[in-house]
Amino acid sequence: MFDRGAGRSNDCVCIDGQGHTPLSPSGPTSLTAAGAFLKHVLQPGSPQDKTGPSIATEFGVLLPDSTGSSGVGASLAGIVSQRWDWGTIHLNAETALTREHHADLFVGGIIEGPSKWSIRPVAEFFYENEFGKAETISSLIGLIWKVRDDLSFDVGLRHALTNGHPVNEVRAGLTFGFPLRMFGDRPQQSR
Repeated sequence: MFDRGAGRSNDCVCIDGQGHTPLSPSGPTSLTAAGAFLKHVLQPGSPQDKTGPSIATEFGVLLPDSTGSSGVGASLAGIVSQRWDWGTIHLNAETALTREHHADLFVGGIIEGPSKWSIRPVAEFFYENEFGKAETISSLIGLIWKVRDDLSFDVGLRHALTNGHPVNEVRAGLTFGFPLRMFGDRPQQSR
């Protein structure tokens, strides 16, 4: 839910999506807003334990929803992140061709509490315009619980206005990582 920053590693593959399980009335669970993204850190900075801001890019394919009601899209994003002792700020700008083939523009920011805290506060603000369809102004407050370097849980309360109509959500998420080398590196055999 908050993973838009230029993270610790220089390159990663991100699989993202939202699972929906209705509480009442009961119904099937669905996967929406899914995508596969490549993230590359162009300029390492303080989030990678260097000095100065980190600059990253992310691009990927927006996958169809499990309900079969959408197509395929694409996105390209730029991310600037800076970490201080008191917290981290991420600034994001993204353009996309949505699953319904509308142009989309997204700008936002995330403010996190100190990275050394195992449980830290987070706030997110964004503006998004899916041209010809929806305009959204959103804010979220929440917490991130870093269990270990490759595992975090998050929870948040979101309030947004989409086309002037209020949207209120409780969000929960999970972020986990694994090294890409476990799939590609094989030990060299001696001859």
